[in-house]
Amino acid sequence: MGATPAYAMHISEGILPFPWALFWYVAVVPFVALGVKRVNALSRDDLSLKPLVGLMAAVVFIISCLPIPVPTAGTCSHPCGTGIAAILLGPLVSVLIAAVALLIQALFLAHGGLSTLGANTFSMGVVGSLAGWFVFRALRRIGGGLVVSAFVAGIAADWATYAVTALILALGIRGNAPFLPLFVKVVVAFIPTQLPLGILEGGITAGMVSLLYRRRPDLLVKMKVIEEISGHA
Repeated sequence: MGATPAYAMHISEGILPFPWALFWYVAVVPFVALGVKRVNALSRDDLSLKPLVGLMAAVVFIISCLPIPVPTAGTCSHPCGTGIAAILLGPLVSVLIAAVALLIQALFLAHGGLSTLGANTFSMGVVGSLAGWFVFRALRRIGGGLVVSAFVAGIAADWATYAVTALILALGIRGNAPFLPLFVKVVVAFIPTQLPLGILEGGITAGMVSLLYRRRPDLLVKMKVIEEISGHA
């Protein structure tokens, strides 16, 4: 069974068989629940947290609404925005932000779908957020610069999202075909668009962090992105 050409955003409605669609919903629910719990815990200590979460949700929504069709993969390439959300607010809050952005896109823009919301949230929200956050923290821990760390984290979040999207698609549409050849085929289909888009997202992430460092370094301190305000990023 081959991939169906599609020009909708994310993994399209109807691409995944019901058992796989249900599996990804079940897989993503604990992360979304932890995200809600994390937002509630943080907002008890800081009333300004929820407006910041709303702002980041808008940023992720806009960034992830820039489609480049990949018909051979049955989906579209696009930046994700979860790298910057995870850096600023942590991976669990970023998962919740991605889930909300994807839900709104599915309901009002026909991007992705309700049946594939679990799968899309898992790849972009869970994997993208965790990859971006871990890479950023790891680079900062070994002495990486703020902007360089953000750049690499943005790339990691984007490419990890699409590696897992390829995995989800290959598992869902393979039928009786061998998994690995189909997985490789989907990955190769993504490469021409996602390779440069990942670098672009790294630039966007680094640019946003750099802008905040210059204009509102207090926010970076507040969100524990940096420990103190120094003279260089």
